Amino acid sequence: MVVNSSELASSLRAWRDRVAPAEAGLAAGGRRRVPGLRRQEVAQLAGLSVEYLARLEQGRAGHPSASVLMSLARVLRLSDQERVHLFRLGDQAEPLSGQVKRHITPSVQRILDRLTDTPVTVVDASWHCVTSNALAYALTGDTSALPLREQNLAWIIFTHRSTRYVRTDEEERLLRLEVVADLREAWVRYPEDTELRELVADLQEVSPDFAELWERRLPPQPAPGHRTFLHPEIGPITLDSDFLTVRDSDLRLIVYTAAPGTEAAGQLDLLATIGLQQFS
Repeated sequence: MVVNSSELASSLRAWRDRVAPAEAGLAAGGRRRVPGLRRQEVAQLAGLSVEYLARLEQGRAGHPSASVLMSLARVLRLSDQERVHLFRLGDQAEPLSGQVKRHITPSVQRILDRLTDTPVTVVDASWHCVTSNALAYALTGDTSALPLREQNLAWIIFTHRSTRYVRTDEEERLLRLEVVADLREAWVRYPEDTELRELVADLQEVSPDFAELWERRLPPQPAPGHRTFLHPEIGPITLDSDFLTVRDSDLRLIVYTAAPGTEAAGQLDLLATIGLQQFS
């Protein structure tokens, strides 16, 4: 099969037209010449250049990668069936039963859109950060423009990348056990997932600690129910963290909250005031 450029182009335009700005968390902005999202808005939300998206919508872009198609499926609120159709048009292998399910469904996207006062990050079974809402990016730092590997939390943890997430030695130990146990389970469940296997192989090569934990096959330990972030303007913020599993998916929502009336709740309010300015 080859890329069906004309059908891909027309489908992308049609799907873009049906997504209302409010669904994507955007203001309507007065009169609009298109019924749905502007091309610039889709490009920004998907992490693409406007020029590249224009070529896709004009049938001039060649072979889009699987990661590009996945990002477009998320932004355009495609159903599972529509996502499969998109991959076929783009001449990419469809996500199979032996692969991690990373697709952001329209219902999950609506949750992210509605929880504007609560930081939420979505990770898959390989601990890849699929997306976050604006408040979560304001809290943890915006990683959406980084290379895909550097958006993976397991890679960040075991290669000692600098982040705003601060933890004690004991919290670090428990987190590493949790991550390795999760990756081991995903490894067994998804034998055909190339991205997962490459991640594990690379981690074994660059991190002796990961390689040792991987071979020991240890069970996960109960992880702390809170996380502390060092924000450059607000300072340390300690929040409760809960992992919510999405049914019929490999996605988990990491939701950060604070009890009403606490210092952390006030810090979240402040973050919503000053931290979202760069995302407006």
